[in-house]
Amino acid sequence: MVEFRAVAKVSELPPGQLRRVEVDGTPICLANVDGAIYAVAARCSHAGGPLADGALDRSIITCPWHGAMFDVTSGEVAGPPAAESVEAYDVEVEGDVVCVAVEPMSRV
Repeated sequence: MVEFRAVAKVSELPPGQLRRVEVDGTPICLANVDGAIYAVAARCSHAGGPLADGALDRSIITCPWHGAMFDVTSGEVAGPPAAESVEAYDVEVEGDVVCVAVEPMSRV
């Protein structure tokens, strides 16, 4: 069974915005893509850049340090210089409360 933690309110994360939160000490980057909330690891897999300080264009987040790009819906690399995906996390929204899974999604 997937365990979730409340981390933010939907009202604190307008569409097109990013926000850094923590789930049991793990830094997570939330992204609001047209009203849908997604969660990925907050550190870029290329050089550890702070993804929540990056730019969000549709579902693609760009790291502010070196421009690596990731799809926030899956954590997959969308552009270099990153070669490895970042972890993606399940999200549940209960009313105005955003809850993020404690463990990342498993990759198939």
